[in-house]
Amino acid sequence: MSTIDQIYFPNPVQPIGKPGEVGRQQPIKPVVETPFSKVLDQTQGVKFSQHAQDRLKARNISFSNDQLKQLEGAVNSVAQKGGKDSLVMMGDAALVVSVKNRTVVTAMDRSQMKGNVFTNIDSAVVI
Repeated sequence: MSTIDQIYFPNPVQPIGKPGEVGRQQPIKPVVETPFSKVLDQTQGVKFSQHAQDRLKARNISFSNDQLKQLEGAVNSVAQKGGKDSLVMMGDAALVVSVKNRTVVTAMDRSQMKGNVFTNIDSAVVI
């Protein structure tokens, strides 16, 4: 038995209309689609990559719910202006965020920021 023989079609296509009628079809209803950008805007919250989570834990950095809302607002603002990868400065923390994925890629505290060069970012936000 080949792979094609194993495909299961739960709802086979059935002809429309009465037996003997040819060419008569139901009117086609337009499909209303939500633009992809709106779907992205409806996504709530900002995620943290495993790498960022490890850095936050190792550097003893945590955020309140209010700070997470501020971070989300900053990511939304950068997205509206067309930013893709942003440096977000929040208090004593610096976060590199992939705006497209709404994901914090890495994090550091003030002591690790000194002498650091941030590359591959196109925007910065200070909260």
